Amino acid sequence: MTHNLFQSVYDCLMEPDIDRKMQQLSELLNLWSEQQFSFDKLDVIHRIAEPGRPEKPILVSPKDLPRRRLGSEEGHAALMHSIAHIEFNAINLALDAVYRFQDMPERYYGDWLGVAGEESFHFQMIREHLAHLGYEYGDFPAHNGLWQTTYETDHDPLVRMALVPRTLEARGLDVTPPMINKLRSIGDKRGVEILKILLRDEIGHVEVGTRWFRYLCEQQNLNPFQQFQHIIEHYYHGDLNGPFNYEARQQAGFSDDEIAWLKTL
Repeated sequence: MTHNLFQSVYDCLMEPDIDRKMQQLSELLNLWSEQQFSFDKLDVIHRIAEPGRPEKPILVSPKDLPRRRLGSEEGHAALMHSIAHIEFNAINLALDAVYRFQDMPERYYGDWLGVAGEESFHFQMIREHLAHLGYEYGDFPAHNGLWQTTYETDHDPLVRMALVPRTLEARGLDVTPPMINKLRSIGDKRGVEILKILLRDEIGHVEVGTRWFRYLCEQQNLNPFQQFQHIIEHYYHGDLNGPFNYEARQQAGFSDDEIAWLKTL
């Protein structure tokens, strides 16, 4: 019996219970590996103002998040919690990239399901580490900005690939090495190990975004570098400021022109 890929992914995307969501995602990956999906487009593709997530954490504006010092136990846990929140959102981001854009090649769906699976693995690792620190996901408030860009780019896969993997997720490549140093400075060996895995995998996720961004530019006869600049200018909220991790971005497929441009910002 085959299952409709887009309906199955939508059901997982909208599931609010964390454990059930992880179980559904695991089943999606199994069905994909067994080629049990059909790709019939759905009659209606919903705009999703809010995907499935638990009642906690309470979401607040980034500026309303309390500042905590890493030196305290609570500050240490709050840092890990903020990373868990990013990874949980990243699962939904990857699932939405599958559900929303139903005219893409089959390989695109395999790529983004694979990303969702890795984000889920990251989230579970951080959740375990948080439990070891005496906390769980939901114990701290979290910021509400991560889904906003996803919602605002749901009209065009080209804009989505430019802004979500190549801009928001690429920020992770820039900020993770300093976080690794912070965790090392307080002796959190397991935290350091986890963040090294995240950095390695996120390079791959940004590369997936880059690959499909370039594919879409090619389909539309667009210059990828000019198009990326145009999308950042017209859609990105805030300033794209360094410092940038140029080496990781190069590994993630950023072109020499893009790297040179980032160096001017």
